Amino acid sequence: MTGTAPVPFTADDYKARMDRAARQAADAGLAGLLVAPGPDLVWLTGYAPPAVTERLTLLVLAAGREPVLVVPTLEAPDAEKATGAPALALRDWTDGKDPYALTAALLDAQGRFGVSDNAWALHLLGLQKTLPGTSYVSLTEALPMLRAVKDAAELERLAAAGAAADAAFEEIGNVRFSGRRESEVAADLAALLRRFGHSQVDFTIVASGPNGANPHHEAGDRRIERGDMVVLDFGGLRDGYGSDTSRTVHVGEPTEEERRVHDLVREAQEAGFRAVRPGAACQDVDRAARAVIADAGYGEYFIHRTGHGIGVTTHEPPYMIEGEEQPLVPGMCFSVEPGVYLPGRFGVRIEDIVTVTEDGGRRLNDTERGMVTVD
Repeated sequence: MTGTAPVPFTADDYKARMDRAARQAADAGLAGLLVAPGPDLVWLTGYAPPAVTERLTLLVLAAGREPVLVVPTLEAPDAEKATGAPALALRDWTDGKDPYALTAALLDAQGRFGVSDNAWALHLLGLQKTLPGTSYVSLTEALPMLRAVKDAAELERLAAAGAAADAAFEEIGNVRFSGRRESEVAADLAALLRRFGHSQVDFTIVASGPNGANPHHEAGDRRIERGDMVVLDFGGLRDGYGSDTSRTVHVGEPTEEERRVHDLVREAQEAGFRAVRPGAACQDVDRAARAVIADAGYGEYFIHRTGHGIGVTTHEPPYMIEGEEQPLVPGMCFSVEPGVYLPGRFGVRIEDIVTVTEDGGRRLNDTERGMVTVD
């Protein structure tokens, strides 16, 4: 099962994204945006350089101006092939020339610019030296919601990625756990994600027994034993969009306490999901899930935020955490993933990707959330 290929994005799609980004920058009081190679550049233009090097590549966006992509001459042919290339102008520079002087000519010499988070310090410092009157702010700080609201085509890709992750979970339940190393089960999960259409696997957490109390445990050499609770958290990119799901299984029959904690986390996850609706604040989702766990006396063992956004990366704004008052808007996609982690004993996490609809929320993962036993 790999599914049908999604409808490709067009040059008009990328033009609309660049126009929107430039308008949002102006509304935020910025002179423009400077976007280096990475997920923002891919989302805005469809262009991913063949290799990220010390040579400057930078998209310059400003309201009322044509978008310009500054690229090394030797990579210009690749940039010209990008789907979004017809919606922008290319300015190339050759080795031995000053790319900062070329870029500076495109900028307001006294402007404040939003800069993609993964821009190299080397390049920002080069621009500051050339234009000492400029200042910069990270894109996540200035425009945290830039990529947060997905259109119908993006939602379709996220749903397909979620379905592929679900298929991987259904298959992993048929794999033997007892007596095998965590790393072996993690390798099985990675292979399943690729079989079901993922081009990139970002993580395959397999945390057994006491390792389950570490939310970001990396699968290691521990042999899984009968009686272990096992947290599975896995995801990656399919057709350029992310998946991320967690389920907690048990090797053999669980104890009464293990079942009770698992049921508690499932109830908290349901409460978080039910809190999703347009106009609610991100923190309301966190509060709803956290209250269930706290009321049961396990509040100190829920040690992370309830969720994070997902799109062209598997972790991005918005974040479901106390203090985040950003209202939910239809088209936002994020995880709802409460957990309980008992040090030295076991952990439980249940996670779905959820999208905000006009009247509530819709899950993009739908595998069994109750206790699943494996061999």
